[in-house]
Amino acid sequence: QVQLVESGGTWVQPGGSLRLSCAASGFRFGSSAMGWFRQAPGEEREFVAVIDWRGSSTLYADSVKGRFTISRDNAKNTVYLQMDSVMPEDTAVYCCAAPTRGYLPRRNYEYTYWGQGTRVTVSS
Repeated sequence: QVQLVESGGTWVQPGGSLRLSCAASGFRFGSSAMGWFRQAPGEEREFVAVIDWRGSSTLYADSVKGRFTISRDNAKNTVYLQMDSVMPEDTAVYCCAAPTRGYLPRRNYEYTYWGQGTRVTVSS
């Protein structure tokens, strides 16, 4: 009964900021890396960021590096995505995901559990 529930998606103006949250349950969150992916209309799902199980290491897609920050609070079973300096091309449905294995997985097929996503729209 694994559940990943995202929240925080909203409309935001270019250059603005918002924070997405993903509440996890039904598995050992504290032993699992966690990732964020996004999917824009008409496009394939894209890797955004991943954080290791301890929250000590991260990897980011080039498109968001320097603007987005992934973090986690294992006591709350929650992973976050802080989005700063957002651009229209960041518009997408953002999903959090838990991998089957791997330290810092980046591929879709390495992930087992997926949330349903939260929509982010960046426009003037």
